[in-house]
Amino acid sequence: MTNTVGTQSIHASWGWLALLGAISLIGGILALANPFAATLTAALLAAWTFVLFGVLQIIQAFRVRGWSGFLWSLLLGVVTLAVGISILVRPGAGIVSLTVLVAIMFLVLGVVKLMYAFSLRPISGWVWVLVSGLISLVLGVMILAEMPWAAAAVLGILLAIELLSNGVFLLLVAFGLRAARQA
Repeated sequence: MTNTVGTQSIHASWGWLALLGAISLIGGILALANPFAATLTAALLAAWTFVLFGVLQIIQAFRVRGWSGFLWSLLLGVVTLAVGISILVRPGAGIVSLTVLVAIMFLVLGVVKLMYAFSLRPISGWVWVLVSGLISLVLGVMILAEMPWAAAAVLGILLAIELLSNGVFLLLVAFGLRAARQA
């Protein structure tokens, strides 16, 4: 492989990636240690994202006032802003709502994966898609069966898993880049 400036800078960035990986791992461990705090953090992050999106959508709607879809664009912004504000005002209710949404997402993904698995059936490895679909269905049912108590921890645990997996992958990439740089 040719050693271009871009390749050199990517290899030199291994330290930053390792630092980001370590921070992500620490965040994941802290989220696992206190899933409720992580759940509240995830809900507040989602709320602020909704608020930001809503405000930007409203601004965009007024920038295209003459467009026939202006009212729909404005409505999207207002509804999104309202969702964000409602989660900020009542984070407990927001946590429950977001957790129900996650459970529904698992159920839908489970059904889609099952259908996908059956369409792949003659191909080897289709069983793993089937297993993944069944796991998604079971997770969705478990979350809904434990509502509202599941709301206190589910989002935090999912956030922890995401942070831990990001930390591991960043560290693996960083150390791979370091090894490639030394070679």
